[in-house]
Amino acid sequence: MSASRLLVLAAATLALSACATSREVPVGKADQPRTPTELWRAQVSTQPAEIRLAVRGEGLSAAQSDALAAFAADWRGEGGPIVLRAPVSGPDAALTARSTEAVRGFLLDQGVSNAEVSVMGYDAKGDRAAPLVLTRQQYSVTVPECGREWTNLARSWKNEVQPNFGCATTANMAAQIANPADLIRPAASTPADVQRREVVLDKYRQGEITATKRDEQANGAVAKAGN
Repeated sequence: MSASRLLVLAAATLALSACATSREVPVGKADQPRTPTELWRAQVSTQPAEIRLAVRGEGLSAAQSDALAAFAADWRGEGGPIVLRAPVSGPDAALTARSTEAVRGFLLDQGVSNAEVSVMGYDAKGDRAAPLVLTRQQYSVTVPECGREWTNLARSWKNEVQPNFGCATTANMAAQIANPADLIRPAASTPADVQRREVVLDKYRQGEITATKRDEQANGAVAKAGN
């Protein structure tokens, strides 16, 4: 093999080895989000929702019933555990027990699950007017503020994610979401239609068509254009 060919092979080997050598990535570049939705995320926070109810021997008042109904309506939208705290060493024990059971029963009538309601006591320190305290965790989502920072979109030599891309998408989703808790945990599925399921199974056992009947408006034909 000639000396010139050996020099060419040596140069090619050095070039390939240089290509295989990994370059050091600057700090802060490799860990940047790759997509706009990773750059902007809706922030969900929790805060306690609390109502206080006076202990009554005559049952719940109209105002207390309205407050409990609103509390239960908010719970149906978000779910989660509910804590009912009753005063100890405060109001009359018998009245407290009756009021506690009245509140708990009202919540169950409003559709709150029995497993989600827990009752516990707290030290009233002799306060005869100590109330019942009903609490749950309420979720809220923070809408990001967009348009604060823009870079030159015509020149992007480093192929980096633009700092403001994706903010409007995240802000719109955060503003429209009905239940912020859905962003941190899956929503419970609705119960199946038992009556429809029984109809389908009965038809299947009898060898009949299980599909629903199509009305005349659901039937159509493709129009043929004239020559």
